[in-house]
Amino acid sequence: MVAVTAAPLRRFVRNGWVHLLFAFIAMGGWAVFVNRGHDMPRPVYAGLVQGTMSVGLTLFLKSVVEGLSRRIAYPMRLWVPPVIACLGSASLLVAIHVASGTPEIWKTIAVPLLVSTSYAALYNYSISAR
Repeated sequence: MVAVTAAPLRRFVRNGWVHLLFAFIAMGGWAVFVNRGHDMPRPVYAGLVQGTMSVGLTLFLKSVVEGLSRRIAYPMRLWVPPVIACLGSASLLVAIHVASGTPEIWKTIAVPLLVSTSYAALYNYSISAR
């Protein structure tokens, strides 16, 4: 019985759209939560902005790390791509949240930036160790 349900679940988890949807809901939900003390609709706007940005970061972070890792020599290859990815992500997140009027910018971007930078570092290390 386990084998019958394992294959569809595995296909579901490997689906790229599932990852994008999870990024949108999780990080957009975080933004709504940390901005909940402000008048509506500002928390909702913050959530939509952060959710959309998280989808974009999820789509492009992997390819950016791969491209930088190929161009930078070892041992700098181990730390430079994640640092550049973190700085680029932080810059985009701050700029877009400022432009959209997000009230709690630093609280809003803290978790998404931590998650994306951790992913970039772990993924970069995994491809640089080969």
